[in-house]
Amino acid sequence: MLPLNSAQLLALWEHGAARHPLDRALLLFAQAAPQLPAESLADRPLGECHAALMRLRWRSFGSRMPLWLDCPACGERMEFELLPEQLPPMQPPPEFVEVAGQRFRCPTSRDLAGIANLTDRESAAQQLLLGCAEDACVSDIRRELVEAALEDADPWADLSLAFQCPTCGQGGEACFDVAGYLWEEVDVSARQLLNEIHLLAQAYGWSEPQILALSAMRRSAYLTRVAP
Repeated sequence: MLPLNSAQLLALWEHGAARHPLDRALLLFAQAAPQLPAESLADRPLGECHAALMRLRWRSFGSRMPLWLDCPACGERMEFELLPEQLPPMQPPPEFVEVAGQRFRCPTSRDLAGIANLTDRESAAQQLLLGCAEDACVSDIRRELVEAALEDADPWADLSLAFQCPTCGQGGEACFDVAGYLWEEVDVSARQLLNEIHLLAQAYGWSEPQILALSAMRRSAYLTRVAP
């Protein structure tokens, strides 16, 4: 996997800007795992997708990941940095997990799309469990047992970060959306790149392909000469 170049960055931004977050995640997944058939991506385990996106993020933007979170108790903004060693190992999830004699596969993007319109969290969680069951009829298994087994099998599917507020001492866990974080960086970088293209095109009359063909260092050097 190579880092995103300027042309790829703009293409991703253009094709993903108006899409649903789930579709954006698949668009990024296709870029992060070009060896996989595009038609299979929606059926790959979520953890496989998220781990691939994280690798793409590290290669394209570096391993330093600044984060912030507002304390749910006192509202204090907490700023911190997520380090690679704080994340679970990147291992392929198993095809199935077994709970009380029944088998469940790890959730996929297609499963999430199937419950995207449900507003009740309990109904959505139950529907997701049923969708991941190998058998059409699921016996009375405690949902938390299945969720725990799936989380152990595919920890990258739903990353949570522990926190403790330095002001009020409130602790807890917050979900970390890998695809959302990467997309925000793609969006910011693409808009900045468009501004650079605009300035250089105005100053020198170059086309977009000509400007994108410049290295980042040469483009920056020209920008220092035309920026107000």
